[in-house]
Amino acid sequence: MKVRHKVLVVDDELHIRRLIHAALARADYAIVEAENARDALDMLRKERPDIVLLDLGLPDRDGLELVPLVKQQSDTTLIVVSARDATDQKVAALDLGADDYLTKPFDTDELLARVRVALRNRMTRDGGMLAVTAGDVTIDLIARTVVKAGREVHLTPKEYAVLAQLARHPGRVITHKQIMTEVWPREVDHHVEYLRVLVRTLRQKLESDPQQPQIISNELGIGYRLRSVSEEAGPGQ
Repeated sequence: MKVRHKVLVVDDELHIRRLIHAALARADYAIVEAENARDALDMLRKERPDIVLLDLGLPDRDGLELVPLVKQQSDTTLIVVSARDATDQKVAALDLGADDYLTKPFDTDELLARVRVALRNRMTRDGGMLAVTAGDVTIDLIARTVVKAGREVHLTPKEYAVLAQLARHPGRVITHKQIMTEVWPREVDHHVEYLRVLVRTLRQKLESDPQQPQIISNELGIGYRLRSVSEEAGPGQ
């Protein structure tokens, strides 16, 4: 199953939001919207978008003030989409942490191209990988697809979220807390049993023998890791 990338559109002009929404929907992105800074920060916490498209001329706060707040509160990619075309405004936004800057009026094809590039950059930064293979399973972190022995595997969004987090760091142990904070961000009380049940389901879908897992291994009391192709597979519960 393809899990769609989520984009938060922050703009106080309804016709601009509609234009961007239509373009993103055609490209099969999931879209959430905010018309002011307050709602944008709320959506950022609740929705955890992959990309934020931010207008600078917001009614309750200057968008430039929002740039560092967004980057401090999440690892999302932020693209400024603004009518401000002065060089100093672009430099200020980028210096404050924006990943890209697109001036209004814009071509929707260019907007979509900027989003695609931003997603690729997000996956490759800090040594990240675009696709990971473990055994006969390939996880494509850009397309958000999982293929086992040449056939696509259908995962739920939470199953994919756990697998993708492991795949971004193959061979590295990811703790229970790190995984649960990412996958269940709104849970005040994180119950590790949720994660154990989900990993068992993942193994049923991905492992040739779920009782002797060769792809997702367990580090007892610590967390899980995705076995890299160079590792010798061994038992892990």
